[in-house]
Amino acid sequence: MFSALCRRLFPLALGACLTAPVFAASLPVGNIANQQARYIATYFPGRMTGSPAEMLSADYVRQQFAQMGYESDIRTFTSRFIYTSKDKRQNWHKITGSTVIAAHEGKASQQIIVMAHLDTYAPHSDADTENNLGGLTLQGIDDNAMGVGVMLELAERLKDIPTQYGIRFVATSGEEEGKLGADNLLSRMSAGERKNTLLVINLDNLVVGDKLYFNSGKSTPASVRKLTRDRAISIARSHGIQAAMNPGLNASFPKGTGCCNDAAVFDQAGIPVLSVEATNWLLGKKDGFQQRAKSHAFPDGTSWHNVRLDNQQYIDKALPGRIEHRGRDVVKIMLPLVKELAKAKKG
Repeated sequence: MFSALCRRLFPLALGACLTAPVFAASLPVGNIANQQARYIATYFPGRMTGSPAEMLSADYVRQQFAQMGYESDIRTFTSRFIYTSKDKRQNWHKITGSTVIAAHEGKASQQIIVMAHLDTYAPHSDADTENNLGGLTLQGIDDNAMGVGVMLELAERLKDIPTQYGIRFVATSGEEEGKLGADNLLSRMSAGERKNTLLVINLDNLVVGDKLYFNSGKSTPASVRKLTRDRAISIARSHGIQAAMNPGLNASFPKGTGCCNDAAVFDQAGIPVLSVEATNWLLGKKDGFQQRAKSHAFPDGTSWHNVRLDNQQYIDKALPGRIEHRGRDVVKIMLPLVKELAKAKKG
């Protein structure tokens, strides 16, 4: 099945290599993120870790970084996850993921990591498959093509700006199988690299949720929270963008801290993090996983992994203009924030 899909996708990926536009920094804010997100969702659905679509999308992202002038490469890793069949039998599924890394060098050895996962959900059970969760047709515009699109726009707009601190742009894989790519990325970092990592910014699920949330890690020092989470919310409000932090209704996730995405891997290692997401922590009191009020369009209040819901056509109809709106808003907030944190040269 995968080999046949690869034969269908290869011409598309080749076309992407030859015809992908060279974006100008003069484009309106958010345009690059939206174009990239829609392109990835359209031409690389079913980006399950280890699938042909995931490998081709990783190479597409690498090409985009290379066109911008970045040193960029793909790091592969092997891992596995448990699949549960109808009769409750569990088997290990082996996978090979592809993580894309691009480097914006700074004058100092310290660095900031800007990260978004590229993969889409792979069914973990026969029940997932029966319920249309994950699989070969999942576009994943919310989870997480838009996160990758925003990361690519930040990279484009920062490429010619000298900074004091380095910036690493990372498209991870294996997030949907338990943050496997983030785990692998951390395991490859030396003690010196960990010490010199000032902050990890994770972009995930930016579209469907009611409002933008900026959450720190549990281990992120108060001084860093002020410069990152609190500053992001301040920038958002200066633009009239609705933004907040986790209100702390769940003791497991204290006020202003995040939850269960790739950022958690670095938080547990004691590295400061900033998690950027769109959801509704008042409704999703347990973990922030209820993105919005339940409705006819979103019966569970989520679009998580759902082939029917997490696609451009459906979201464009159910939430007109939301995809463009969110891409623009997140870039408006994150671009000045990253410039400040990396100590970009003014002018």
